Amino acid sequence: MTKLSLRDLDVRRKRVLVRVDFNVPTELRGGKVRITDDTRIRESLPTINYLRDHGAKTILMSHFGRPKGKPVEKYSLRPIGDYLHSLIHQPVIFSHDTIGEVPEKIVEHMHDGDVALLENLRFQPGEEANDPNFAKALASLGDLYVNDAFGAAHRAHASTVGITKFVDKSATGFLMEKELKHLRDGLENPAKPFVVILGGSKVSDKIGVLKALMEKADVILIGGAMANTFLKAEGIPVGASKVESDKLDLARELLEMAKKRGVKFLLPIDAVEAEEIRAGATCETQVDSRHSMGSVMDGRQSISARRRLHFTRRKSPGAKPFCGTGRSACSRFPSSAREQLQSQKRLPNWARRQS
Repeated sequence: MTKLSLRDLDVRRKRVLVRVDFNVPTELRGGKVRITDDTRIRESLPTINYLRDHGAKTILMSHFGRPKGKPVEKYSLRPIGDYLHSLIHQPVIFSHDTIGEVPEKIVEHMHDGDVALLENLRFQPGEEANDPNFAKALASLGDLYVNDAFGAAHRAHASTVGITKFVDKSATGFLMEKELKHLRDGLENPAKPFVVILGGSKVSDKIGVLKALMEKADVILIGGAMANTFLKAEGIPVGASKVESDKLDLARELLEMAKKRGVKFLLPIDAVEAEEIRAGATCETQVDSRHSMGSVMDGRQSISARRRLHFTRRKSPGAKPFCGTGRSACSRFPSSAREQLQSQKRLPNWARRQS
């Protein structure tokens, strides 16, 4: 079935609900929230500006962090709205509620070309549960729906899946279109040697992707917290690092599958460890998970790996990176997040956009 594009919609004077991905890394500096990487916000601008230029009433919605279905002040989207204001040079109307009377009144008084931002979708338990009542309440705020949240497109949540049942027309935004084209082109005719880079925290989120890419990839590079599950499956101690203990057998299955198909399956060869995952925690030791240092120490957690990309380039010179989703470093540690960004800057532009 052919997907509708934003260009296919008549948006003038219409209320357009836009699912964006504003789940950006931040840090607290001088008592204020500072965005450390605004890539996801900037990549939503073509869609937002198109709607503004074509006289739509644009209602943005996004998740931010993991508030677990209840309001948590540090996960409010208000600072993101303030930052967006500075990029589009136009006030962004902020709704401190996601559904209900507050956003209804805001939308009712919007003018053509206005932009509003709803409070964090995940402040509502119905978002991650894909609750139809919550999806219907969201849909009631708009006439049309546009999904431009590529980074959240794999999740069956109310704002990405459920809402489409309650609006007249749904379409893809410009970022979604662009990323789907990169995926299609990269998978249908990949350059060789073909390297896949996957980060994030859960192996279970990437099972289908990993198995599908085994058919085409020459090298698969695993980063982020999901690497801990693979390392533990190989018998390498990972201390108190986040691990999906119930997915160890699955990790071994994927490692064996890669071996049988001749795919290089590369895990981090070092780590930066800390006593706990929180902003400001001391990162004391860089350890080599396979060589002299042995493993992450008991009670400590791995938050990043520094030599991962260099290791891959050495193993596969001339490789063409194809990046999947997920972070390779914990964004609550600014130094690790910056190192991740520096690694991404060494990738081609198209690859960087997808990581």
